[in-house]
Amino acid sequence: MALGYANQSGDVVTDPSLPIIGVDSKIHSAVVAYQQTVGLFGRTSNLQLELPYFDGQTTGFAFGESGRREVQGFGDLGATLSINILGAPSMNGEEFQELRQNPRPILGASIKIVAPTGEYEADKLINIGTNRWAVRARLGYTQPLSEKWLMEVAVGTWFFEDNDEFLGETREQEPITAIDFSLIRRFRPGLWASLDLNYYRGGRTTILGFGGADLQRNSRAGITLVYPIKGRHAIKASVSDGVATESGGDYRIASLSYLFLIN
Repeated sequence: MALGYANQSGDVVTDPSLPIIGVDSKIHSAVVAYQQTVGLFGRTSNLQLELPYFDGQTTGFAFGESGRREVQGFGDLGATLSINILGAPSMNGEEFQELRQNPRPILGASIKIVAPTGEYEADKLINIGTNRWAVRARLGYTQPLSEKWLMEVAVGTWFFEDNDEFLGETREQEPITAIDFSLIRRFRPGLWASLDLNYYRGGRTTILGFGGADLQRNSRAGITLVYPIKGRHAIKASVSDGVATESGGDYRIASLSYLFLIN
């Protein structure tokens, strides 16, 4: 189970491909997530559900006019199923602890589905919900470099359903492919920090047959720290910022999460 809080400021909106310029946002968000570890086809697997909540305001220019929008409410519900293909069969508690102390190469795959459950007003440009289904397929690999250092690389692609209630029109969006890299330093079981870097490309939108000048070719970098508390509890803190932004938001995110193990 996890409870998280994030503060986002700068050129950020719920959908970075929206036709808005000169954006200045201050957004507070919270998320509650539940994850259950299960055995699937003899491999360690996880099912995670997450529901975000947003409270913030955005100012900017759209279609030649300035405006301000305040939002408050629940976002889209997400569900992720992940499975370890290589290096992590189904394990009991003792076997899992042994893996944490002596990591080995792991190859995993996941699929995430985001349902259009968030609050959405068809006559508003900025919304909390996206009014469309989205699916991400992802493949990740973990390689131990030494007793204390790990490297993780992941490649994933988002696919989007059309939004047929976008200001009275149908809005299409091309897939977005992302490459994520993390260099992880383990200090002791449960206590670790990482340097994170990603690059993503795609997401060009089309309305009435006309493609927008909103192809995203962006990169972000950040750091993450996880600190365990009495075995079943942990605090996770992270900060990330834009490195290169061609289209979409250039913003900073600071987040803090409380993690606890049930059972």
